[in-house]
Amino acid sequence: MNMKKLFSIFGNIALVGLLTSAAGAADTAGLDPALVLALLTEKGGATSHTAIIARQLGIPCVVGVAGALELVPGVGVLVDGTTGTVDASADADDAHARVAADRAARAALDSWTGPAETTDGVRIKLLANVADGESARLSSGAPVEGVGLFRTELCFLDRRDEPTVDEQAAIYGEVLDAFTGPGRYVVVRTLDAGSDKPIAFATLEDEENPALGVRGLRLAVNNPGLLERQLDGIAAAARASGTETWVMAPMVATVAEAADFAARVRERGLKAGVMVEVPSAALLADRMLEVVDFLSIGTNDLTQYTMAADRLASDLAHLTDPWQPAVLQLIATTAVAGQQAGKSVGVCGEAAADPLLAVALVGMGVTSLSMAAAAVRPVGAQLSAVSSETCREAAAAALAAADPMAGREAVRAVVTG
Repeated sequence: MNMKKLFSIFGNIALVGLLTSAAGAADTAGLDPALVLALLTEKGGATSHTAIIARQLGIPCVVGVAGALELVPGVGVLVDGTTGTVDASADADDAHARVAADRAARAALDSWTGPAETTDGVRIKLLANVADGESARLSSGAPVEGVGLFRTELCFLDRRDEPTVDEQAAIYGEVLDAFTGPGRYVVVRTLDAGSDKPIAFATLEDEENPALGVRGLRLAVNNPGLLERQLDGIAAAARASGTETWVMAPMVATVAEAADFAARVRERGLKAGVMVEVPSAALLADRMLEVVDFLSIGTNDLTQYTMAADRLASDLAHLTDPWQPAVLQLIATTAVAGQQAGKSVGVCGEAAADPLLAVALVGMGVTSLSMAAAAVRPVGAQLSAVSSETCREAAAAALAAADPMAGREAVRAVVTG
């Protein structure tokens, strides 16, 4: 993942992008990676949309940094996006040496070109998470087989009025056009508006608890035309591009919701799925797969809702860790349901970008992993270095662990032998 980069930041500290809190997704989406070397926030969680968008842009982001606003402009700062540390006292020569070592390590991974396949020949689809046409075009050059998560809402964060069907088709078409060709496909997520991604024309105002409120697919209950027009735009883009297009809904909690959504998608000749972000969807995964074509696990929200811990709360970061045993158990339950139904179950949350966790996820039965393009090579190289039996052993070790730290250590021991 691009967060693995080490940057020594010397010069105007403003270019680092010091922020008072977990910055809004719209603010982050507008940053220029050529100018902003890293982001530091005093508050926020590692799976906040600020951090996710920063990763998509290739900007290392460390959140929940106590005293971030006390950093002095002009002081050299070393930001390590892998460990989540910020060092304002690093020796300049040592900082540059660490940056050079990290670049060399990443360069060694550049030779991996895919596809992801265990040593005994089990294929795993690696896909890209994208936000718009530009990120799709950049991601298309990575060793991926398509897009596992097109976050459509990120195209509209600054829109006051809903775009027309034709406008939407043109926007979606840019992403689909970047992934034409045999064997490639794009998974489009309908608007995941709400919570920390408010959209003026879609979300409700002044909700007391927006993370548990009317967000994602729930917006269609009182505004069904919003979903219908988006599906029309997606279908038009799919026809124009010829790219295989799958469509999934976020924040699905019941089988009835999944069935209704799937019917709307299939009416337009597209493949229908839902995201597993709400624990009820994981617990009912077998029944969900009776009415949809695929499932995609959003580990960021699934972790938040399983652990009852706001993903934006830096004080609860230890709970919003995808290595939490309860979260892994729900992932495994969902993956087993997919195997029994003979249908695809992917992971598109940030957990997919962790090479070590990716091994365990594959061992649980996950069939695809979608992540920021910069994470593809490290994950692919790791999966290509282990056998499917090692993956299953890693899954068992992770599921048996008492806590996230123990899980990491147990899986590392399995992988390294």
